[in-house]
Amino acid sequence: MSAAHASTASALRMLAIVTGAVILSMTTWFSATAILPQLTEHWALSPGMQTWMTNGVQLGFVIGALSLSMVNLPDIAPLRLLMGGAAALAALANLALLLAPSGEWALACRIVTGIALAGVYPPALKLIATWFQRGRGLAMGILIGGLTLGSAFPHLLRGLSQGFAWTSVVLTASVMTGLGAMLFVLLVREGPYPFSRAVFDPRQIGRVLRNRGVAFANLGYFGHMWELYAMWGWFLAFAGAGLGANGTMSPSQLSLFAFAVIGVGIVGCLSGGWLADRIGRTATTALMMTVSGLCALGIGLVFDGPDWLLVIVALIWGVSVIGDSAQFSAMTTEIGDPDLVGTALAFQLGIGFALTMISLALVPIIADAVGWRWAFLVLVPGPIVGTIAMLVLRRLPEAARIAHGQR
Repeated sequence: MSAAHASTASALRMLAIVTGAVILSMTTWFSATAILPQLTEHWALSPGMQTWMTNGVQLGFVIGALSLSMVNLPDIAPLRLLMGGAAALAALANLALLLAPSGEWALACRIVTGIALAGVYPPALKLIATWFQRGRGLAMGILIGGLTLGSAFPHLLRGLSQGFAWTSVVLTASVMTGLGAMLFVLLVREGPYPFSRAVFDPRQIGRVLRNRGVAFANLGYFGHMWELYAMWGWFLAFAGAGLGANGTMSPSQLSLFAFAVIGVGIVGCLSGGWLADRIGRTATTALMMTVSGLCALGIGLVFDGPDWLLVIVALIWGVSVIGDSAQFSAMTTEIGDPDLVGTALAFQLGIGFALTMISLALVPIIADAVGWRWAFLVLVPGPIVGTIAMLVLRRLPEAARIAHGQR
């Protein structure tokens, strides 16, 4: 019994360290988005370049994740060194924004930041899976909760630092990511349930693509991602067009509101992980996407108020839009080929983030055409497709391996 307690304590300690490092590292993701008005003024960014400043990290992440999956690096390299080196590169690329002479150079910095973060996120998911067999859904939910908090942090920093130069947001996020890199290298190690090692073979990606269970888990994730980052990336603009335009909230209050809407997702991650380990991952993800899809459909109805109702719908959306995210990755670790788990995760995330680039670009186009009130309607098809994929997967024989039979 004492050995079991010691093992559990070690797993929880490692989960805390990795989650903390992810929180620190992911602050660079939205650091430029949170200060986009200041960057627009500083570099005289065109509307198209503003969109690319939001999309740049996504593009880099796609390049990085798909490259990692093609060379099987997450299944070959020591994970702590891969994550530590990647986080250090992200910190340097983000810091380079302070030296960028133009918007084009700044965009290049954002793309490199995304490439680097692809070496943090998928390997972190795989590493946590080596520490947890039972309770994996909740453990991964905690990790994705850390990602959520890290992504939301720049909005909090901007909301609390009104009157300070935008450079302070960039500098703070870079320092935090550098600290995350140190945690990865110095304190992180793989757990007692390691996956098989792969050998370099670009053809291995074919095995990932032919795995039927993983394919449906991917489809669910793709529907989820169509909605998630477009909501996160443009919610501040949506709220500004509503609560900001009617004078309900000041710019700093809008930033704090955006932080709350994104940050409250940690509640969804924890509750989604707890539910998934008890009622099943496919059921939990279908439930979360149903709620988030209804929020995307309905938030335009409360755009003009009452303000308290808009806030409630936004917070429910913030909980549900991310609450299922970890479970797609958990499913992949359970039904994927053991020696290609890292490759499968990198591929899943790479394609998922590629889709976010399309939805991120579409939302402001719709907003220009019909106004911000109905801009988020374009996100509704994502959770519909994702929910259908989960209900189909639930009926497949492969689903018996999900969550120890909980599907």
